[in-house]
Amino acid sequence: MSTLNIKPLADRIIVEPAAAETKTASGIIIPDSAKEKPQQGKVVAVGPGSKDNPVTLKVGDTVLYSKYGGTDLKWENTDYLIMRESDVLAIL
Repeated sequence: MSTLNIKPLADRIIVEPAAAETKTASGIIIPDSAKEKPQQGKVVAVGPGSKDNPVTLKVGDTVLYSKYGGTDLKWENTDYLIMRESDVLAIL
């Protein structure tokens, strides 16, 4: 895995989404058309925050984010999401 050379601004973070489930608990294989977009991922870059609002997340945190949060980004054949820290619902 290559290092990410993107530095987000202000309170934004970059998340690498977890892979979508390919099989159910009972063993049924899920086709690509029926897979749900994952809602958790690993933080790979963090912005500096603002003077009044420092960023509380750090690189390496696994987070749960809102379903429609973030902007999709493809960088060096890897999918990422850029989102505000406020789009993160919890740290896992």
